[in-house]
Amino acid sequence: MSGHFESHFPESGSVDYADQSTNIDETTISELRLLAGRYPQPRSALLPMLHLVQSVDGRVSPRGIEVCADILGISTAQVSGVATFYTMYKRRPAGKHHVGVCTTALCAVMGGDILLERAKKRLGIDENQTTPDGQVSLERLECNAACDFAPVMMVNWEFFDNMTPEKADELLDKLTRDEEVKSPRGATLTSWKQAERVLAGFPDGRADEGPSAGEASTLGRRLADENSWAAPAADAAPAPAPEEAAK
Repeated sequence: MSGHFESHFPESGSVDYADQSTNIDETTISELRLLAGRYPQPRSALLPMLHLVQSVDGRVSPRGIEVCADILGISTAQVSGVATFYTMYKRRPAGKHHVGVCTTALCAVMGGDILLERAKKRLGIDENQTTPDGQVSLERLECNAACDFAPVMMVNWEFFDNMTPEKADELLDKLTRDEEVKSPRGATLTSWKQAERVLAGFPDGRADEGPSAGEASTLGRRLADENSWAAPAADAAPAPAPEEAAK
C-alpha cells in the first residue's frame, strides 16, 4: 500500500517550541514544587502544575514543560502528552479573557452554533484564535454540564447562562472594552490567567462571590419548600416492596 498518512488536524498534539518566551521565575518554580509536595505521588500534581504554568505564561510553554518534568522526575514527552491531551491546556497564548461557546447537543439545538458564528464575526477571529490586541480568545467547547441553562457560554471558566445573540454581543463588547463583567452564577471576572492560578490550587478568596446555583438547579428545592415536602426520616420504616403491598 503506497502513500502516507495525512493528518486533518495539523495543530493537534503540538506545543509551539518556536516560541521560547517565558515568565517562569524562581517564585513560580517554588510554587510548582509546593504543588508537587501536596500529593503522595508527586506526579499526581501535573494537572494543577500545568494550570500554574498557564497562569504565568498564558499557555503551556516549552520552559513550563521542562520545569514540570524536572520537578516530577519524568520526561518532557510525558508532560507534553498530558498537556496536549486536555483542551483546557493551550498550545498558543490565550487572551486576557478566554471565551468558550458550547455547541454540544442541547446547546446546539438552543442556538449554540449561532452564538459561535456571531462571536467569530463580532471579534473578527476564528475559533482557537485570539484578537490582535490580545484581549479575547475564542474556543468551541464540548459539553459544560449545564444543559438546563442552554445555550451556555463561558468566560475564564465562569458560566453565562441562557445566552441570546443580544446578550452575547453585550458580553463580548464589554470584554473587548475591558469593562467589569459579572458572571450570573459566579464571581466578577478577573482574567483567564488569574482563573488558571485558582485552578492550580491557589484560591483568590472569591469562591463564594455571586450565586453558586441558578434558578433551574434550585427549582426542585423551592417547590419542596413551598409544598412542605421532605425526604423520609433516616429511621423511618422502609416502604413495602410492590409484591408485599399487593398481598
